[in-house]
Amino acid sequence: MRIDNVDERHFYEIGAVQNHWGVEELELESRLLDHLQEFLLELGKGFAFIGRQVRFTFDEQHFRVDLVFYNRLLQCFVLFDLKLDNLTHQDLGQMQMYVNYYDRYEKTADEKPTVGILLCQDKSDALVKLTLPENANIYASKYELYLPDKKVLQEKLNQWTQEESGNE
Repeated sequence: MRIDNVDERHFYEIGAVQNHWGVEELELESRLLDHLQEFLLELGKGFAFIGRQVRFTFDEQHFRVDLVFYNRLLQCFVLFDLKLDNLTHQDLGQMQMYVNYYDRYEKTADEKPTVGILLCQDKSDALVKLTLPENANIYASKYELYLPDKKVLQEKLNQWTQEESGNE
């Protein structure tokens, strides 16, 4: 049993308020984890959840990766960083550092290079291309928070109701 995880989580939540870290990003992260099974299925086959706010220390500084997964089919770590705002070159540099750390200190010799994925509200492809080296294993993708239009929602509700009626 690892009691230190509770202490780390408590420390992080206190630190998030004291350091004005993105509390909204914590909310987004929590919502994703509330639906972890669905999120894993959307990612594809072979993903295993390692942890959230995974802490590592380098050069006497502490860093946290929002979400860490391992893909057993690809044989590599997959790091996610969640951003509520537009993607910046600083975000890309931060993810590059996370990927470099995992490649140099966490992965074994027989594993493939770490993949970094930034999920953001908006991004500039030109900024991504200019900021990252051509061989970078880092990807930025926009997410959208939306409800389907009324007709699509009604069709889904009817479908789910029929499926439930058929299962009884």
